[in-house]
Amino acid sequence: MVGLTSITFLGHATLRLEIDGAVFLTDPILRTFAAGLVHRRPVQDVAQIVDGVDHVLISHLHRDHLDLASLHRLPADVEIVVPLGGGDVVRRAGFTRVSELGVGERLSVRGVQVCATPASHNGFRAPFGPTAECLGFVVEGSQRIYFAGDTDVFDAMADLAPVDVALLPIAGWGPKLGPGHMGPIEAVRSLDLLRPRTVIPIHWGSLVPLGLHLRDWSYLTRPPLTFADIARHAHPEVEVRILEPGQTLDLA
Repeated sequence: MVGLTSITFLGHATLRLEIDGAVFLTDPILRTFAAGLVHRRPVQDVAQIVDGVDHVLISHLHRDHLDLASLHRLPADVEIVVPLGGGDVVRRAGFTRVSELGVGERLSVRGVQVCATPASHNGFRAPFGPTAECLGFVVEGSQRIYFAGDTDVFDAMADLAPVDVALLPIAGWGPKLGPGHMGPIEAVRSLDLLRPRTVIPIHWGSLVPLGLHLRDWSYLTRPPLTFADIARHAHPEVEVRILEPGQTLDLA
């Protein structure tokens, strides 16, 4: 229905977005073990989560974002959208409804526009490739929602402004962040460019290397709190909403 928007955070970069009757799933990790990582809060009720999904939006080919086993838990008629250069990886896994988008390209789903945006990240799929583009997505209907995928801050974020909701990565799955990522401080800097009304931190606290999942390490639980504290001082006009995996934010 036009005007109804809900965002469900499912951990890491996996979100279910419902906007104006269109339903999207981003970078789905729908199992406990994936690519040597353990999901500390694995997705519950997978069948319910994937029910009604129109399109899956894949930001890049890294295995914590493009998990083929998770895609096999989706209905067969779901369209999978991957960055330019990534289609063959998904097709070789047996999927037929696959489309590739390059930066600046767009598609329409039930009248909702999806635009592929740049990302500052490495698009190589280990260990043997290929290398494809890295994307974010602006999903635009009655609300403009920016899903950043995984990226560092880049100047062209200003071209996306303003957005109603920004879904911003603020951490990773290890104790240290490499190039092409945002920590809490970098994510706050991106608010200067994006000018969102609401921001939801993602990409934190869910996936952990096997062995490190046995306790609540501070590097997993601290980033959203640090981000919220800095953001509320630097940008009091931006509403910060921290969602735990499984929680939903409804927007009128």
